[in-house]
Amino acid sequence: MAIEARKRENEAINSLIYRFNRKVQQSGLVKETRKRTFTTRPANRTKRRDAALYRIEKRDELVKVKKYGHK
Repeated sequence: MAIEARKRENEAINSLIYRFNRKVQQSGLVKETRKRTFTTRPANRTKRRDAALYRIEKRDELVKVKKYGHK
């Protein structure tokens, strides 16, 4: 997907850059690139289970600490 903006006759560089940036934004190229950059592989079942158990332990620990009046 090639995006190009050719300089028009008597066109200032700033307006050329503005036109090019607008074309890139409208094409959705930046959004697609960011989406591909920050994707992560889904965690497997064991990791999800371990994470859930860890959260439960921490929650229970916090409840216990609050029960004894500590912060």
